[in-house]
Amino acid sequence: MMEELSIYIHIPFCVKKCLYCDFLSFPAGGVKRGMAERKAALSGSRMVQDDIEYYVNLLCREITQSAEVYKKYRAISIFLGGGTPSLLSADQISRIMEAVSAHYQVAENAEITMEMNPGTIGSGEAEQYITYGINRVSIGLQSADDEELRRIGRIHDYASFLKTYDLVRGAGFRNVNIDIMAALPGQDTASYERTLRKVTALAPEHISAYSLILEEGTPLYERQSEYSFPTEEEDQEMDRLTRQYLDFCGYHRYEISNYAKDGYECRHNKVYWQRGDYVGFGLGASSMVQNVRWSNPDTMESYAMYVMSAESKHGDDGAESGRLIEVKGQGEPENGYIQHRQVLSRREQMEEYMFLGLRMVCGVSAAKFEHIFGSPIEDIYGETIECLRQQGLLVRDGDEISLTERGLDVSNYAMSQFLFD
Repeated sequence: MMEELSIYIHIPFCVKKCLYCDFLSFPAGGVKRGMAERKAALSGSRMVQDDIEYYVNLLCREITQSAEVYKKYRAISIFLGGGTPSLLSADQISRIMEAVSAHYQVAENAEITMEMNPGTIGSGEAEQYITYGINRVSIGLQSADDEELRRIGRIHDYASFLKTYDLVRGAGFRNVNIDIMAALPGQDTASYERTLRKVTALAPEHISAYSLILEEGTPLYERQSEYSFPTEEEDQEMDRLTRQYLDFCGYHRYEISNYAKDGYECRHNKVYWQRGDYVGFGLGASSMVQNVRWSNPDTMESYAMYVMSAESKHGDDGAESGRLIEVKGQGEPENGYIQHRQVLSRREQMEEYMFLGLRMVCGVSAAKFEHIFGSPIEDIYGETIECLRQQGLLVRDGDEISLTERGLDVSNYAMSQFLFD
């Protein structure tokens, strides 16, 4: 029986970086030129002139090179994230998907998601995505209020979102997520409720609802004094409104910030929260396979050298790639360009099992904990579980251990209790 794997593919390009964004992304065309010889080598007899085309070539080569290491795995989900993957041409998306399907075992019922921003796809493109195997899209709306969108630096308005939504529905997509955000500058509970009502009226299968976090180093963080932000109490009220209204509309909360109609929970993200194996391709992409974590290089130059160093040693067919090796059954990179490589200790694995798993409303399984780690959960976390239970933050129902509604409200505190000193 083949082991299961999820695949993440990072597309770092965007039209314009949002004021709150701290993800590894940048405007298309913003890649510094250079390394002409290396670019020429990638493209055969001519130099690639377009940053995105150059990146897609690198990405497809990395996917191909890595395949031999993961031949015992079957991909149950694929996620094209960013950045804005829908900035790529349909042909470029097709080539990426072909690289995966040609070299990896992909489950027949695999969930294949593509992120997109409003206004970045044209008529006919969504139909093409379906022919490439993409069966789920995630659209970044954030707010149905045009002024709120302007304040956070989004490039679209609500009308362009509706056009994009109609395009994907008309193409035949039957699994659509919409991202929305609370605690935006100038936002109040009334305007947030209007966004909730407009989004649920469209009846997407999945809604991701996040509160804005001001990340140090972002333009919005630096300019926060220019804006009026909702208070902590207003943010909490928006969160309560989200839970109550989405429940009323038939969306069940299955993770701290995610809501779905029955049968439409995001399989890919659940792999992260439940510590399944996943491999990331592309600039800065993260992986975790058999309790080894690593990240790809996060600059275009180092990423290009990372990909081409394997080709210089073993050719470009990927059959005998020396960049990826197996150590005691663990697929992991062997390359000086890899960042943040970490072999997780047993204690670190137990920490992750708890603080990632407790993000899920269903919580964690005591029996599975014992099966994985060879010790009853009471022997490791008995005092912590009892303390949180007495505080009303955690409940145990047979095998299931989960946070209460109050515990989910203060999840950072509750989950931190499972970290060893």
